[in-house]
Amino acid sequence: MRQLTTDENFWNDNKAASLQLKKISLLEKEINAWVKIDSLINDFSILAEFYDLGEIEIDEINNELIKFVDLVEDVELKTILGEPQDSQNAIMTIHPGAGGTESQDWAEMLYRMYSRWYENKGFKKNVIDFQPGDEAGIKDITIEIEGDYAYGLLKAEVGVHRLVRISPFDSNGRRHTSFASVFVYPSSDDEIEIEINNNDLRIDTYRASGAGGQHVNKTDSAIRITHIPSGVVVQCQNQRSQHKNKASALKVLKARLYQLEIDKEKEAVKDLENKKMDIAWGSQIRSYVFHPYNLVKDHRTSKETGNIDGVMDGKIDDFIRSFLIHKIEVN
Repeated sequence: MRQLTTDENFWNDNKAASLQLKKISLLEKEINAWVKIDSLINDFSILAEFYDLGEIEIDEINNELIKFVDLVEDVELKTILGEPQDSQNAIMTIHPGAGGTESQDWAEMLYRMYSRWYENKGFKKNVIDFQPGDEAGIKDITIEIEGDYAYGLLKAEVGVHRLVRISPFDSNGRRHTSFASVFVYPSSDDEIEIEINNNDLRIDTYRASGAGGQHVNKTDSAIRITHIPSGVVVQCQNQRSQHKNKASALKVLKARLYQLEIDKEKEAVKDLENKKMDIAWGSQIRSYVFHPYNLVKDHRTSKETGNIDGVMDGKIDDFIRSFLIHKIEVN
């Protein structure tokens, strides 16, 4: 496939060329991973000989074994992610449930958790829309995540997340339960073929909210777009430029409409909005318990851990992997 890039006409179509380069990059990474696995297998036989001769300690073999297992699991996961949109970037929204400051703070905690996960993966993030909470936390946030298989991995996080803890906002030190929802959509301007008729759009402008002072926008630069046929509403106020906010909002709209098309093809649901459950009791996919004990449990797979601090620092790969494998098994 690399030979195609040497064609003098290759860059005549920048979009097509970029898509081709992305496909080549993903294939090369997969091939390199298999080559690395084969190399590590050969290394183990050499390490075993050195160990028999007493020249190395068992810890050295164990360290290499951990690297080997991580690599094999990563390749296995990429094999599972076989849907066309799985390799694309992702757009994630986090929205607090009822409960005011409590749930808004929980939404911000989830945002921090995912931010740590992005960093660990080497992914890039771009905050498209951010609405701060009244006292603490966030009312709503939309982020674009750029990285190989970002959507395929993060689709495991779609649903309601439940928090149980002693509230730092309760002067009586009572235990509170809070909820927040996470939704993920595939994002790639070059790969998503969705035509949007301008006549189907209602575009409203308004003054962006902020923390006050210099952060308050003095002009009506925030954008809200309603796609009339589907009823999908998106908004963006993170940029000071109305033009940039409109471009970001259209990108999110495009991604959400694409997700609707994916759901229609699978005949899973009539549309994505019908998948949304109440952000409350009985609808959670995962619980994070800080009191009276430490436990994170995924209710779809029964995967759990007591290392809640690690999870909140972005170590959620085991939960993602467990869900994706479980999804294959039940189907």
